[in-house]
Amino acid sequence: MSLISQKVLQRKQVEKFKEDEVGEVPRLEENNNEENWITNEVDANGGRVKSKKRKKGRNGENKELVMKEEVEMKRLEGFLFGSLYSPLEFGKEDGDVEDEGRKSPVPFFSERSPGIEEMSGLVNARENKPAWVDEEEEKVCVNIANVRRLRKLRKEDDESLISGLDYVSRLRAQHVKLNPWTDWARVGSQDGVDEDSEEEEDKDGENLDSILRSNEEFVAKSSVKLLPGILEYSKLVDANVEELSSGPINSVQFHRNSQLLLAAGLDRRLRFFQIDGKRNTKIQSIFLEDCPIRKASFLPDGSQVIAAGRRKFFYMFDLVKAKFEKIGPLIGREEKSLETFEVSPDSSTIAFVGSEGYILLVSCRTKELIGTLKMNGSARALAFSNDGRQLLSSGGDGHVYHWDLRTRTCFHKAVDEGCVTGSAICTSSDGALFAAGSTSGIVNIYHNETFLVGKKKPLKTIENLTTSVDFMKFNHDSQILAICSKMQKNSLKLVHVPTFSVFSNWPPPNRTLHHPRCLDFSPGGGFMAMGNAAGKVLLYKLHHYQHA
Repeated sequence: MSLISQKVLQRKQVEKFKEDEVGEVPRLEENNNEENWITNEVDANGGRVKSKKRKKGRNGENKELVMKEEVEMKRLEGFLFGSLYSPLEFGKEDGDVEDEGRKSPVPFFSERSPGIEEMSGLVNARENKPAWVDEEEEKVCVNIANVRRLRKLRKEDDESLISGLDYVSRLRAQHVKLNPWTDWARVGSQDGVDEDSEEEEDKDGENLDSILRSNEEFVAKSSVKLLPGILEYSKLVDANVEELSSGPINSVQFHRNSQLLLAAGLDRRLRFFQIDGKRNTKIQSIFLEDCPIRKASFLPDGSQVIAAGRRKFFYMFDLVKAKFEKIGPLIGREEKSLETFEVSPDSSTIAFVGSEGYILLVSCRTKELIGTLKMNGSARALAFSNDGRQLLSSGGDGHVYHWDLRTRTCFHKAVDEGCVTGSAICTSSDGALFAAGSTSGIVNIYHNETFLVGKKKPLKTIENLTTSVDFMKFNHDSQILAICSKMQKNSLKLVHVPTFSVFSNWPPPNRTLHHPRCLDFSPGGGFMAMGNAAGKVLLYKLHHYQHA
């Protein structure tokens, strides 16, 4: 037996019920003269439903009552066993009645993508309407007079309390005022670009292309001259603070990139440091087992390092391949020491100070001896000209020699005024000046062209050192000349070249430099490194120069 007992309808009544189900559901009407109701009874065990129909009124309404009974039975069946005849629409309940003219719901739907006009309307609606509105803003009042940083939002001096909405709008206006460069991020900010601005952009692009195709210097150098008297500087962390040397520092030199510093000494180690003025990280340390280093130097092109001592040979270290090459003894020579040398600016020639007044010329490419030069006295110091075509030398006879390296002949020789034995010589970066030092502590500064034409009078004689001048160095723009002596503590002087005066605040009054042995300026002039006999490389920042 079925769980649901249904009264069998006649064929005509069933067809009539199907037609009415598709159409409008009949409504129950109340009438004062007649009443229609349906009572439903369900068994206690939920299995069988009994329906009783009471009828009052005319016999013509039998069909209507039958249809109502069927509708009610279906409703109860759906209540007990789910919707068997028509699925419910989302958001509607069982008893909801559909609107007129609508068909029965379908179990699926199709989604149509919005068109361009609809999307633009949605975008405009989103731009104009905020995503979320805080209702509390209308109720909150903010006192902008009590908080100091909010007083700038006042429109009048006596204004104190404002509403939350007004406070938000004023904050937004203040942000726009302080950050005007965010206009490019706004929608439509590029709509007003005219043709003139487009032409300017094309010209800028062409100028940029021309800059990228050229290797010229486009940064204008500062025309501000270094003032004499007091040098503005600051002491930084020692350049070799991560690994101090166990012996005196004999050579310090900056690489052409201004960040790499070479330090070498009698402890037989080459050390490389990355200079930033704060940490000065050690990059590498190389030990030479059989050569205490008296001098080490980068080639001007920055590709190799030359290290020499009181040995018949010297070393060349390739920075790219990280390999050492031992060179020497030189064929045909019997020198026991190659500790003093200079490298030409074009990285083609190395000039060594030999014995008995000889100067040995070695090719950087073949590492072989290509020529010799002979002085009347002993050779003590060498310096190349700025173009690398000439070589200057001084020594035991107190003369300054000018050599032409193309013909390997001496084309000029003159006495260094007041000099008995020359001990140091250097040239300026522009080739206009050169300085000659002697064992008596006298430093003479000459103009190169006037010296060659016969004017032997120096431009200035510096007499601030009392012991032998062992090292001299011009900075990159020839405004500072450093002179030092190894034999006395703090014997390092900085000369202001344009006025030929010594800076009064150098060396530092309250700090000891120990025995200075070598010095170098960074390519941009911003750093100055000084090595001493205590194994330290002191680092200073010169404030006049902005770049290292």
